[in-house]
Amino acid sequence: MQYQIAGEPLPVVTCQLAAGETMITERGSMSWMTPNMKMETTTNGGLGKAFGRLLAGEALFQNRYTAQGGPGLIAFVSSFPGSIRAFEIGPGKELVVQKSGFLAAEAGVELSVFFQKKLGSGFFGGEGFIMQKLSGQGIAFAEFDGHVVEYELAAGQSLVVDTGYIAAMDATCSMDIVTVPGVKNAFFGGEGLFNTVVSGPGHIWLQTMPISSVAAVLRPFFPSGSN
Repeated sequence: MQYQIAGEPLPVVTCQLAAGETMITERGSMSWMTPNMKMETTTNGGLGKAFGRLLAGEALFQNRYTAQGGPGLIAFVSSFPGSIRAFEIGPGKELVVQKSGFLAAEAGVELSVFFQKKLGSGFFGGEGFIMQKLSGQGIAFAEFDGHVVEYELAAGQSLVVDTGYIAAMDATCSMDIVTVPGVKNAFFGGEGLFNTVVSGPGHIWLQTMPISSVAAVLRPFFPSGSN
């Protein structure tokens, strides 16, 4: 499979498949394709894995696209202004991404639910408790919101991040939740009560415009539905 990513801030990844090659996606992200691309909707691993993907913010079913009778072309477009990144997934190169961050992948890539060990990451950290883990073998594409900033964290090195800005991280990284110190800071600082701490070793990808923050800004401009 060969691919090209173009068009930021509304990017598209165009994939050229050899005959018999298959790609998977979970949200109907296909935007255009050649007529010889056959689509099949499947649970891809049974209902257990399907419900696990549902917990991670994806759909129960996956769409599989296979090039038949010769080379095929298929394109996947981001659902929000930002970036599409390609990742080579393999043993020791597993990736954890935000909910709804997965766009498409080669058929050898497997999606599962990634649970943090500490429950606080789930109840207070937004994306910290239930995220998506990409494993298996192949190239995967993830979509990030806004501009992407990357950091390499050494073992024992940490970064404090506001909720929602963590787009992806190596599976070797860990996350925890800490309270904002000081009563005045917590209640009047405008940053909320909790922050997410990401610790190495591993690489992390941060996004500058999480869709949750955009929704919070736009909410006052929409009617509440009350008379």
